[in-house]
Amino acid sequence: MVDTIVGISEYTFGGRAFVRAASSYGWDERFGSWKCRWGVWRMHYIVAPGLYAVGSPDGDSPVMVSCNYKMSFDRLRRDLGGMDAWILVIDTNGINVWCAAGKGTFGTDEIVRRVEEFKLGEVVSHRELIVPQLGAPSVSGHGVRKACGFKVTYGPVRSKDIAAFMGAGKKATDEMRRVKFGLVDRAVLVPMDIVMGLKIGVFVAACLFVLGGIYRGGYSSDLAMSVGGKSAVLFLGSFFWVAVLGPLLLPWLWGRAFALKGVWVGLGLLVVVGCFNDFLADGWFWAGAWVLAIPALSSFVLMNFTGASTYTSLSGVKREMRIAVPVQIGCVIAAACLWIVNLFL
Repeated sequence: MVDTIVGISEYTFGGRAFVRAASSYGWDERFGSWKCRWGVWRMHYIVAPGLYAVGSPDGDSPVMVSCNYKMSFDRLRRDLGGMDAWILVIDTNGINVWCAAGKGTFGTDEIVRRVEEFKLGEVVSHRELIVPQLGAPSVSGHGVRKACGFKVTYGPVRSKDIAAFMGAGKKATDEMRRVKFGLVDRAVLVPMDIVMGLKIGVFVAACLFVLGGIYRGGYSSDLAMSVGGKSAVLFLGSFFWVAVLGPLLLPWLWGRAFALKGVWVGLGLLVVVGCFNDFLADGWFWAGAWVLAIPALSSFVLMNFTGASTYTSLSGVKREMRIAVPVQIGCVIAAACLWIVNLFL
């Protein structure tokens, strides 16, 4: 499924017809971006690979390379407002530039393939491609030039700096090269993490609710409502707590490992819950189960955020997982045993 681009028209240059994308977009596309943030048709929010026109480009106009994730494409064409430029959209399977570069789909071979497929050399007189800096890890400038004759110039990190970058003669300032991951950048990723984790979270909470009714004499619906209900709420509450606060507080949580940062968020929740609820009222085993489970859950949930963060590297994530995942599994198994034992006491 390829998403519709609002505000398009046909543009003819050099005897060829191109799609001209407007440098502004309406509420339909804003709503589409909002849905995508919440995981609705996320993997289908794409545009077709191709050579798109913004403004009225000619043979001397710059060529910007972009992924086919529609939100990235939309941001780029919006920030090109007032300029005449070409956008070469390559196929990254609907993944943004930074993540696609990490996966290798935004890479040398794909750029070369699309340059040749869309006969870019027949459209522009120069031989230069402006590639986003975040795509650099998997793009070899030497390899592109050798394969198709186009020089690679790395643009700024953010498309909003494109106009200033071009105005300065394609010179990027230190600020343009700096990768930021501020509060707003982290906050906009929270909905997607919630939606993805909630699918499993609701299932686990339902299991806790049903199993909470088991006791030595058989099964009690009253216990399911009290013990099971309380456990289900505590589990989902823990998930939402870390899914929201973890990313927002990320820079201020002690430790470099995301798994360790998540532990502090979980311990904070234990303190908050302990202030309003007597953990021991439901038994020592029940309390011990959640003392183990909540930090382990928080650690795992926040560790998943590594895939959306600019703080980490692939090797660092693998090393962290080798250490953290066995500990998390061990804590969850121990917590489950304590919770089950408590049912029969």
